[in-house]
Formats: sequence, C-alpha cells, structure tokens
Amino acid sequence: MAHTVNVNFKLDADVKKSMEQACTDMGLSMSAAFTIFAKKVGRERRIPFEVSADPFYSESNMAHLRRGIAALDAGKGAEHELIEVDDE
Repeated sequence: MAHTVNVNFKLDADVKKSMEQACTDMGLSMSAAFTIFAKKVGRERRIPFEVSADPFYSESNMAHLRRGIAALDAGKGAEHELIEVDDE
C-alpha cells in the first residue's frame, strides 16, 4: 500500500462548501476528488481543464474603468437612456 501524506492549503469558505456539496452529490469525499485531480495532473503533466484569465480584469480594462470613475467623480458623467421611467 502506498504511503499517504497530508497536504494542507486554504480555500475560501464558500468555495469549500460548494465543492463539498458537489462531491457529496457525486458520492465522493473531497479527499478522493483532490486525489483524482492530483493523479490526472501527475499522469498528463497538465491542468486537466482550461485555465484562463478573465479579460474583465485586464490592465487595459482596469485603466478604462479608473478613467470612467475619475470622470464620474469629477461630475463629467454621460447622460444615457438605460433607465426607463414610467410617468403614470
């Protein structure tokens, strides 16, 4: 039998709760799920799913948002037609 070791890491509480529920629904423990993940990474030498950055948080978009916030703070907000008001 293989020698087992403990691995400790931190997770956001909501992420842990969501994963625990998903694992329970699949009939797995979190330990079994992480073991499956670790074995697949070790065997394939890659993360077994696509990992990508959310383009919303790109530096160019964050700079655009900062400029927009600064303009609003300076009272230079643009008028828009997004909100419909019912004058009944």
